[in-house]
Amino acid sequence: MAQVTFRCTPNLKRKDKIIFSVIDTDGDKEKIIAQKSFPIASLLHEQDKDATIHFDLSETSKRWSEFHPNLFRLKAEIVGKDIYETTFGLTKMETRNHHFYVNDTLTFLRGKHDACVWPQTGHVAMKTDDWKEYLTQLSTYGINHIRFHSWCPPEAAFQAADELGIYLQPELPFWGDFKAEDSTLMTFLLKEGKNIIRTYGHHPSFQMMALGNELWGSIEAMKQFVDTFRKMAPEKLYTFGSNFYLGYQGIKPGMDYFTTCRIGGEGWGNYNTHTRGSFAFADVYDGGMLNHFYPNSTRNFDLACDAANVPVISHETGQFQTYPDFETEIPEYKGVLYPYNMMTFQRRLQKAGLADMAKAFHDASGKWAVQLYKADIEMDLRTKNMAGFQLLDIQDYPGQGSAYVGILDANMQTKGITTQDEWKQWCYNTVILAELPKFCFSDETILADIKIANYSGASLKGKNILWGLSRKNGNTTNLSDTPIVQGQLTVNSDAQGLISVGTICIPQAKNLQSGRYSLTLTTASSDNNEEVYRNNYSIWVYPSIDKAEAEKGKVLITSTLNDAVANKLKRGAVVLWMPDSTTFANDSALYKNTVGGLFLTDYWNWRMFKTISENNKKPVSPGTLGLYIANPLHPIFTDFPTDSYTSWQWFDATKNSRPLMLDNLDKKYRPIVQVIDNIERNHRLGLIFEFQVGKGKLMVCMTNLRSKLPETKALYRGILRYMNSDAFAPATQISWEELKKGLTDNVDENQLKELNNISQY
Repeated sequence: MAQVTFRCTPNLKRKDKIIFSVIDTDGDKEKIIAQKSFPIASLLHEQDKDATIHFDLSETSKRWSEFHPNLFRLKAEIVGKDIYETTFGLTKMETRNHHFYVNDTLTFLRGKHDACVWPQTGHVAMKTDDWKEYLTQLSTYGINHIRFHSWCPPEAAFQAADELGIYLQPELPFWGDFKAEDSTLMTFLLKEGKNIIRTYGHHPSFQMMALGNELWGSIEAMKQFVDTFRKMAPEKLYTFGSNFYLGYQGIKPGMDYFTTCRIGGEGWGNYNTHTRGSFAFADVYDGGMLNHFYPNSTRNFDLACDAANVPVISHETGQFQTYPDFETEIPEYKGVLYPYNMMTFQRRLQKAGLADMAKAFHDASGKWAVQLYKADIEMDLRTKNMAGFQLLDIQDYPGQGSAYVGILDANMQTKGITTQDEWKQWCYNTVILAELPKFCFSDETILADIKIANYSGASLKGKNILWGLSRKNGNTTNLSDTPIVQGQLTVNSDAQGLISVGTICIPQAKNLQSGRYSLTLTTASSDNNEEVYRNNYSIWVYPSIDKAEAEKGKVLITSTLNDAVANKLKRGAVVLWMPDSTTFANDSALYKNTVGGLFLTDYWNWRMFKTISENNKKPVSPGTLGLYIANPLHPIFTDFPTDSYTSWQWFDATKNSRPLMLDNLDKKYRPIVQVIDNIERNHRLGLIFEFQVGKGKLMVCMTNLRSKLPETKALYRGILRYMNSDAFAPATQISWEELKKGLTDNVDENQLKELNNISQY
């Protein structure tokens, strides 16, 4: 049943006639499927009042959804005087326990946060074609849902989303204290919400609505608002506010769904309530699960979501920074806005003597950020009772201190760090998942439970999943032509949602050559028109190493670099300096020139959350953006394959590190393994680096490699073997006095002003 509400104006004549027609458009063909007409005389008593008519459209099977965005046209004609036309769709989005259903089809929301970023015009697009271009681009990355952060888009956005099958969640224009006693605020917001529903409520893409962003204040008033809106448009779904009370208040009566980063509070250091993998250090101990726990592809959010009684959407998932690409992006600004922020950051990098590293930093941080987004999204997909996610973001945000967290820049241009096809391996209606307990193995069986997150609306029963393990050639991304091990699994379930397929067992791990491998998963295709789904996971196999230090040979290993060690260096010693916690406790001058070890790329914007952490007496994030390895074929990586950027095998080495500021050394000096600093500080940070000191040779390793993990043992042994070889010939000559001064003298710091956030932390 379709309902049409209209209003007659007083200037109509009694003899006028009004005709309402529902038209089915199929390409160039049009067909009137329902029609009603009235003489104006019968409606004179309703002039300047809303009147309602109903159309029974039960005989048409066409429904609107992401898979079938079928639309009808409503034509209202006052014969001979006026015609008004609009479009609508027949759809029903509802909740059942933990999930959304659209027209009885289980639906998972793959959402994007939208903060109204249109740099070329300085205002939101107002034409349908512009919105279609924008939304089409997002759909090529698997996005089927947009959450508008504390704003409502114009008519053109809804029309474009109707045509493309995108689910929209507009919000009231508010972020802050929902203060019931503030009658001016309450009156404005209530009127605005009513107007949003009246103006855009007929659009099938308008399925959901929230009261604003990260609200706090009167929960009772929030419920009253939702109750009022629900009476106006009972077919829509409502929630109080996206991430209201930062999730600490949990689910409240009146919420149809809960968009949140957590469900209720948790003790500091616990993660049981979380619904995303990454947080600011101000909000969660150690920045969340992905930074805290040893890497795997089994972790999920079951503990939080199983306890919910409404669908849960992961709020602002991701927020992984990348270093900006100044040379490419700055020239893109040809409209009303100019990137003075980027130019400031570029000048800082130039002042630090690292201008030549900008592109390398961009690529390395970006490639690592893509892997982190994949991990966070797949945690959602592995959660049986998760209903969706809203990424922050596919697109950079140039405000709030500048948050370069997108895989696309602020102008929606690719950064070159991923492709649509790659991204859709884990962000699409069907995703093949491998649950691996870890990514680094040695002399042990590799087990992987294979699952499929199937939200395609179609059964996959009987479909075959082909898998293969291929070795990557050297320290490159090239795969060998033929898988070393391969097999096939068959889907035996016709269910939707998260389904188990089977288990891959590779008992030959101890016979595999040491190196890096790719586990590739692909659906078998029976014809050229059938969609093929694929995914892949990197795995590392390491040799069995009892004690890496058995290879130390002539190397003097020390945690303290003092005058006694310096004298040995001057006389020709080969020294590995590997500071530990005791070193830093006893050498404050050294400690102040280091930063903490961070595995992820920093969250959102370092300056903003540094301010929040300090105001709340919480730890400040180390603020770094991953590693840059200039030469992945360096001899120290012989048994520790790596790309030029961080991946999962670096977890132990980065978490147990304190990268050292090398700002006081010659500006041309570059470490073997460099830690990428954020856009605010731009320190030259060394993790592994070398010098010629007098007649001796010094290797500095700012991480504790005395570990039981096979990957760290392999890196440690590789360093020692290199130091015992003729290849160990540092190109940079420096005196002990220069080195000591360079490593311990005060380093210039940018004086940063506070950058506050509206939300209460």
